[in-house]
Amino acid sequence: MTSLAPDRLERDGPLWRNTTIALEAWRKAEEVGHRVAIFLEHEPDATYASLALEARRLIVGLQGLGLQAGDVISFQLPNWREGAPIDIAAAALGLVVNPIVPIYRDAELRYILKDARTKAFFIPEQYRSINYINMVQSLRDELPDLEHLITVRSEAEYDNTIRYEALVDCEPVAISSLPPSDPNAVKCRLYTSGTTGFPKAVLHTHNTLNYVQQCSIRHSQIKSDDVMVMPSPITHITGYSSGLNMSFMSEGRSALMERWDADKAIDYIHRVKGTMTVGATPFLQELLDAAERREDRLPTMRQFSCGGAAVPPQLIRRAYKSLDNCIAVRVYGSTEVPLVTYGWRDDPELAATTDGQLYAYEIQILDDDGNPVAAGEDGEIAARGAGMLLGYADPQQNAEAHTADGFFLTGDIGHLTPEGAVLITDRKKDIIIRGGENLSAKEIEDALHHHPAIREAAVVAMPHPRLGEGVCAFLILRDSATPPTLADIVEFTEAQQLARQKTPERIEVVAELPRTPSGKVRKDVLRKRLKDEID
Repeated sequence: MTSLAPDRLERDGPLWRNTTIALEAWRKAEEVGHRVAIFLEHEPDATYASLALEARRLIVGLQGLGLQAGDVISFQLPNWREGAPIDIAAAALGLVVNPIVPIYRDAELRYILKDARTKAFFIPEQYRSINYINMVQSLRDELPDLEHLITVRSEAEYDNTIRYEALVDCEPVAISSLPPSDPNAVKCRLYTSGTTGFPKAVLHTHNTLNYVQQCSIRHSQIKSDDVMVMPSPITHITGYSSGLNMSFMSEGRSALMERWDADKAIDYIHRVKGTMTVGATPFLQELLDAAERREDRLPTMRQFSCGGAAVPPQLIRRAYKSLDNCIAVRVYGSTEVPLVTYGWRDDPELAATTDGQLYAYEIQILDDDGNPVAAGEDGEIAARGAGMLLGYADPQQNAEAHTADGFFLTGDIGHLTPEGAVLITDRKKDIIIRGGENLSAKEIEDALHHHPAIREAAVVAMPHPRLGEGVCAFLILRDSATPPTLADIVEFTEAQQLARQKTPERIEVVAELPRTPSGKVRKDVLRKRLKDEID
């Protein structure tokens, strides 16, 4: 086991700030209200004063709807300005926010909104190919707790909905009239794909997420001239923390990107003088491709933290060569234990070949029986620290995910190097990490098992040149069944109303699957087979 200095793990140290985004928003509006808080691509940049005022107006609107402390409000929005006042207003009223990534469709929404008992839901009218109004309205009969559907930037009026713009069209609340804030109360409810096929509700408090941010601020030496360019969704743990919260919890600011495009990102970086970003492997790959093509060495950028999917060492080395002042590092963490490691800032080779150094957690490397392995050997990584989740909402899921002494079982296999770095080598959890987004293999398998031709499906990750991992389904067919084509499978899974990124990109029809003596499918063998074929 590797332990850190106690002051980095205790919940009463200098990084445990006992504050909320609402308290910090009021303070910043008073002290630096004119200063840009969040840069925006397609509309005027948002100042601290403007966001605080909008949040104060929204508070009155939410109070008028009868929402009470502890109620859950969900939002499924792109990287729009409105995410910040929603988050601030929720913190001020003691509401729990439930960010939902915009790509989720009927099947995921049905489960999440019902499980969270969401009272109010903020959605766009339509974004990209999804009509959110029709989708959510079709589910409302199954969601007895959903009292208020709030459209953001809607061009039309709809039955049984409230326009966000009308909700904030009121006098702002007096800050002195607000109830006291409890930084140890649940701040957000984030759903992450699990091995059971059902998303797990991860609970974080104001303090746990802020603690992780304070560690990041200290480690990355974030200052007032730093601008965090954020293409990751504000409904994902990365975008939520570094896109919405960071501007209020640090001296730096953020710059939201609504949709990733490498060339537009370069132009945006120059406009806002972007210095940092955190993103999955495809963002770094495509940014370097565009920068090299344009012969642009992005001189303002000083750090790119890359994680959420496998990060090839050569990609990190390439960033050092292609960019003037930017270090690139690999980081490791999850929604449950954000940023277990931070990248090696002073050693480019360790930055490229390991998944980072421990900073705010202690870890154990455990065998299948829960016992520590010998130094340098692979085992499941278990992490414990002040920034870890408060717990899962489901007590059984919570108990199964922790050791008796409170370490969270990450489901990732790896070891510690002699330098004290973490190196991830495999995965124990049955998930696929596609472009930084966790997908449940079992959820996809459950959908495939409804197909009349399929007797058994085993879904695993396969190498993907852009997204790190893709979805491959190994299929055993029923007797005399006509083998389906990939197009058949795509059409079938879309009809199951799963998000499109869960659609298999490759199928393999097989007579049998490799199994353990107890009959469990050896997915490690299937993943290795695909890796050997594709590499």
